[in-house]
Amino acid sequence: MINQGPVITIDGPSGAGKGTVSQLVADKLGWHILDSGALYRLLALAVTHHGMSFEDAETLKVLAEHLDIQFEQTPEGKIDIILEGETVTQALRTEEVGNFASKLAAIPEVREGLLVRQRAFSQMPGLVADGRDMGTVVFPAAQVKVFLTASAEERAQRRFQQLQQKGDTVDLEELVATIKERDERDANRPVAPLVPAAGALVIDSTDLTIEGVVDEIMSEIVKAGLI
Repeated sequence: MINQGPVITIDGPSGAGKGTVSQLVADKLGWHILDSGALYRLLALAVTHHGMSFEDAETLKVLAEHLDIQFEQTPEGKIDIILEGETVTQALRTEEVGNFASKLAAIPEVREGLLVRQRAFSQMPGLVADGRDMGTVVFPAAQVKVFLTASAEERAQRRFQQLQQKGDTVDLEELVATIKERDERDANRPVAPLVPAAGALVIDSTDLTIEGVVDEIMSEIVKAGLI
């Protein structure tokens, strides 16, 4: 595998803050960003839209390889995610889609189908890749690897607040149970389980601010000689 530029991987469970932290680090560096979880969520949406079976692994692989997706920047500087011509940015973030995506991620053929697409994001001047197996499988030669985690209760509380702000009705205990179930599935799947990559900087964000997490990662980047 040949990377087109330096890569920083930020892996970890759902709700640990990977997306926010990855975006801040990428902004500081002026690098590209890969939200690999969005690819699995997009695939989950496409599967449901087409009424496909989660059991048909080969058909799912073909869909993963040819998924019609676009990432477009809005005038406000945000990213709109478009699936088969339809803007799905908000639909991607529902708990149902997240659970479907986690189930798809346990299918080896699906992971194989998305692998080449993920690696294609590695371009100059560099890439910050956010996901669950970025440092272990997708970019094993990454110059800096981070594993960002937090307690299930803290992650559920963060998600609870996000959903409340959007006006959604949600049960906190149910969220905790869903997150723990997803953690268990991600950590114990036979292909690319959710574990820290060898040599990764492990950060527990339970009692840290976002700025504190970013500072730790930027220090690691300086140590690696990337800036």
